[in-house]
Amino acid sequence: MTEHFSHPKVHRRQAIQAGAIGLLGLGTNHLASLQAEADSKLKPTAKNVVFIFLSGGLGQHDSFDMKPHAPEEIRGEFRPISTKTIGIEICEHMPRLAAQSDKWALVRSLTHPFNEHSQGHMAMLTGRSQMAPGFSPTAPKPTDHPSIAAIAGAVTRPRNNLPPAIVLPEKLVHRTGRVIPGQFSGTMGPHRDPYFLDCCKFNGNSYGAWPEYGFHHQRGEENPSGYNFSTPSLSLPEGLTKQRLQHRVDLLELVERQQRDLERLAEIESFDRFQERAISLLSDSKIKNVFDVKDADPKTLDRYGRHTFGWSLLLARRMVEAGVNLVQVNLGNNETWDTHGNAFPNLKNYLFPPMDQAVSAFLEDLSERGLLESTLVVMAGEFGRTPKVFGLPEHYALPGRDHWGAVQTVFFAGGGVRGGNVIGSSDNLGGHPKDDPQTPENMAATIYRALGIPTQASWHDMLDRPFPVYEGTPIKGLT
Repeated sequence: MTEHFSHPKVHRRQAIQAGAIGLLGLGTNHLASLQAEADSKLKPTAKNVVFIFLSGGLGQHDSFDMKPHAPEEIRGEFRPISTKTIGIEICEHMPRLAAQSDKWALVRSLTHPFNEHSQGHMAMLTGRSQMAPGFSPTAPKPTDHPSIAAIAGAVTRPRNNLPPAIVLPEKLVHRTGRVIPGQFSGTMGPHRDPYFLDCCKFNGNSYGAWPEYGFHHQRGEENPSGYNFSTPSLSLPEGLTKQRLQHRVDLLELVERQQRDLERLAEIESFDRFQERAISLLSDSKIKNVFDVKDADPKTLDRYGRHTFGWSLLLARRMVEAGVNLVQVNLGNNETWDTHGNAFPNLKNYLFPPMDQAVSAFLEDLSERGLLESTLVVMAGEFGRTPKVFGLPEHYALPGRDHWGAVQTVFFAGGGVRGGNVIGSSDNLGGHPKDDPQTPENMAATIYRALGIPTQASWHDMLDRPFPVYEGTPIKGLT
């Protein structure tokens, strides 16, 4: 168990176990030691997790599970290249990741039943393959399952005045302005939402890693004007000393005390929690410097890439160093990886280059700084894509692939993961798992294990009812 875990409450099952122990003539004081012994068999593999999310759905055939011997309408236009690991091949347009295959592993058999974006997001961001009652694909609801980030934020302790879970660089929003469900705390209550570090103004007209790799799915290269990647300013206004800041805080608290009876308890707790955190951040010069990624040295910026993918992963690396337990990095807004059409030029020219550059630099940087073994990196989308390449000539000049929840490849690195490793496989057409199928629940359990969350841990809803953190088991063979 890691030092930043918040002690779980007792489940009904544990109470029954305690009764059984009593019948055996043992006191309940033995239960804690027995539980500790059970949890010791599931030791944490890391201290931090970085969950890279590719909203839109990365095609497995065109990236990490290529089928070069399948018919042309299945294999597509791209060709595989050898990696540093004998026997593992990936797409020719990810040469930097290919050169670091000793650092990462692939799970080629993750499956869930959903082919619709919002359902796929809900499954993969929450680690739950069954939709919550009343689920709506059009908007988040308070009855939704809580996200992995929300659960990690609730059951792990913050370090260094930072939130235990941060999502960056922006919320996942559809081009129409519809907020995609699955990102929030759902039944845990809004006060348990992960901390969203909004670095980008919402833009529904452009995709990808702007400004260098901005594009539109139909129109090709297209960089938005007037949009900027900016992290929060944590500088105190000129002349505002810490003492004057405290006076302002005291005055604010006086006013708020008069309003508290008019506010819901959860909202008050949420506001107080974030207010205290903001004050701590404002007065901590070390934390302030974490956010200023654009002032990094030129070599670092060039290595990661001077675009949203690069800046986001550089910020994630700094968050890991600063002590954030889980960082979710959304590489691309507006379902960027939704390659229905023009798939091959868009992947080749606008998506693979910045992803390959930024993720490989991130892994290399973690390794050089001695952080890779203590940081689990997971990269996935909401689903894979159809085996067959097809065309929608009324919308796209060139063909692509449709949504496909039946199988996708998930990328793992660091945190004790055995590099140069492949778990599971898909069938000859890349349409379904062939062996060792895995689920979103197993992926989530792998993340929770890395954070050192005990198997008996629970999160609580707004009525203080306990629910188990683990809905599956960690993926075997990764470590």
